[in-house]
Amino acid sequence: MKAVAQADGSFVVERATPDEAAAMPSGILPAVRIKARNGLAASETTDRYGALASSTATRLALSPRETPQSVTVVTRARMDDFGLLNANDVLASTTGVSVDVVETDRTYFNARGFDISNFQIDGVGMPFTNGDQLGDIDTALYDRVEVLRGANGLLSSTGNPAATVNYVRKRPTADFQGSVGLTLGSWNKKRAEGDVSGPLNEAGTLRGRAIVMAQRNESFMDNYALTKNLAAGLLEASLTPRTTLTLGLSRQANRPEGTAWGGLPLNYADGSPTDYPRSTAAAPRWSHWDNTDTTGFVELAHALGNGWNAKAMASYRTLRADGKLFSIAGALPDRTTGTGTESWLSTQVTDETQKLFDVSASGPFELLGRRHDAVVGINTARVHNEASYQRGAGNGTAITAPDGWGSYPEPAWSGGTGSADFVNRRESIYAMTRVNLADPWKLLLGLNHTRMRSEGLGFRAVPRVYKEAETVPYVGTVVDVDAHHSLYASYTKIVNPQTQVDARQALLGPITGSNVELGAKGEWLNGELNGSVAVFRTKQNNLAEYAGFDTDGGFSYYRRIDAASKGFELEMTGRLSADWDLTAGYTQLRIEDAAGADARTFIPRRTARLSARYRVPALPQLKLGTTLRWQSAIHRVNGTQAAPDGSDIISRQSGYAVLGLMARYDFSDRLSAHLLINNVTDRKYLASLYWDQSLQGAGRNGQLTLNWKL
Repeated sequence: MKAVAQADGSFVVERATPDEAAAMPSGILPAVRIKARNGLAASETTDRYGALASSTATRLALSPRETPQSVTVVTRARMDDFGLLNANDVLASTTGVSVDVVETDRTYFNARGFDISNFQIDGVGMPFTNGDQLGDIDTALYDRVEVLRGANGLLSSTGNPAATVNYVRKRPTADFQGSVGLTLGSWNKKRAEGDVSGPLNEAGTLRGRAIVMAQRNESFMDNYALTKNLAAGLLEASLTPRTTLTLGLSRQANRPEGTAWGGLPLNYADGSPTDYPRSTAAAPRWSHWDNTDTTGFVELAHALGNGWNAKAMASYRTLRADGKLFSIAGALPDRTTGTGTESWLSTQVTDETQKLFDVSASGPFELLGRRHDAVVGINTARVHNEASYQRGAGNGTAITAPDGWGSYPEPAWSGGTGSADFVNRRESIYAMTRVNLADPWKLLLGLNHTRMRSEGLGFRAVPRVYKEAETVPYVGTVVDVDAHHSLYASYTKIVNPQTQVDARQALLGPITGSNVELGAKGEWLNGELNGSVAVFRTKQNNLAEYAGFDTDGGFSYYRRIDAASKGFELEMTGRLSADWDLTAGYTQLRIEDAAGADARTFIPRRTARLSARYRVPALPQLKLGTTLRWQSAIHRVNGTQAAPDGSDIISRQSGYAVLGLMARYDFSDRLSAHLLINNVTDRKYLASLYWDQSLQGAGRNGQLTLNWKL
């Protein structure tokens, strides 16, 4: 018999040919029983908060201690335990990441002081995606979410220093499994999920998985409600013992009502802060922004032999947004009369098509008597964006705050129009090697050469044209101090194209800079528990910062700043004992502009995250858990209006903590009940100061889920 390597890194035992058998040593060996786990195996099978390995940084399956950057893996168990049903929930629970919910249906994410723009699915980058495009992605499709903090220019083609978010899909399983979940929650929340997976033929060479989800909920805000549904199918075929073909198709549709295109004013005209009830409507019921995300992909993986594996992936994705939108514009409201604000009304239709192709190979090689690893690959992407808008009749009509916002009648759509049509292209070639300099010392060297270009017209027929070619280096090193601890360092250059425009609709051009990280990591309990401490420093030039909204053209515009951030992070994640699972982290940073003054003050300088689960030994069917999300105070200066005495109007949010509680009871191996209570103390806070408007965060709420395993 012989062992044959598979495309996924596993092995199968096959009968050897006569020639191969003749070359093998003869004799009878004692029976050996082998039990092992693939480091990149699905987290849904582990019921743990820690992951044995991640590939987001290098495409190699490296343990957290072997990776010379900070990595957090949000596993399926943690998503299920604490009801992390969408990208906002997942990233809000992640060490070092802040979530700015600027509106009901748009969100920005930031880490280490800067916006996150690098997003991946199964390790392949989604090009030119702004943070607000992924804020409502449902997690029913995903096995885990890997968050690599710091620059990742090697595999994402750009060196954005914030973070890289990698959504790892669920895959068809070799054995049959299935589940059905029903959820009821606050504000008439109703959700149903189904997930079935397993072999489709007797030999098990064809496997499939189907995932469906439907949800309807209202909100603590008047007028707002959301209906969303999702369906996905995956097929996986073992074409040969060495070759696996995977096909997948998914569609998620979001149909909100009462969409707020912007938030509520943060201050009155006299400069004092507003304090509207949480329920205050920021838009009438007719305002909506429907979104549909359809993605198809094909993936071919092949074990080349001698430990080398090759993978090719092609993806086709369409994103369609269609809305009739209301926004609060004009001046700040008068504290006494409520006058000052005006309506801004528009229809908006956006169609974006993404075509992505990636092929790579990875494996070991021998040099100077030592075994090393290498990755090489190419990546191409084409993104076509078409958009149009039309203003409503009566744009600029005076509204009395706050009652007039939620009751504003739908206008006739007969105002001015505008359109945009442009294409972004990217071609990359990348290579990385992990050099084994000595048993305790590894050196990672990489290069990514990328050509980026854009052509077409933005709104107002302004050309959106640029052409760049850049080579981004990556250097990292890891030194094992002993069997459980290591020191590491990494450096990468930053070259990051931006989609933001200035007030003239001209692209701002790419960000340039550098990112350095130093740290120490520990690994205990056979890799079940990992800890890290990291210090980082990032410098960026030509960074886009929000400057205002053009009501005539219907677009946000930005200004250029130079900024630097530095700070440190602490994190521990994994299994403390047979009964305790934990993820805890703390981040502290400072962000300065070129003059040394505080910059991006809407980002908290200190944050802490905690997710903990305890299995009660006396009643093992019962699990109890808690989450804590804390941040320090933030503020922003209103750049469009001053107080009556000419002084700056400053919006502030004091530091706050949001506490969550969880209880889960397993009635049997198949049936379980799961209770969640969020914001237990009913803390009132602003969801963001990213813009000069904001919404309130959700108050105390809960949900109960029943889950049945098939």
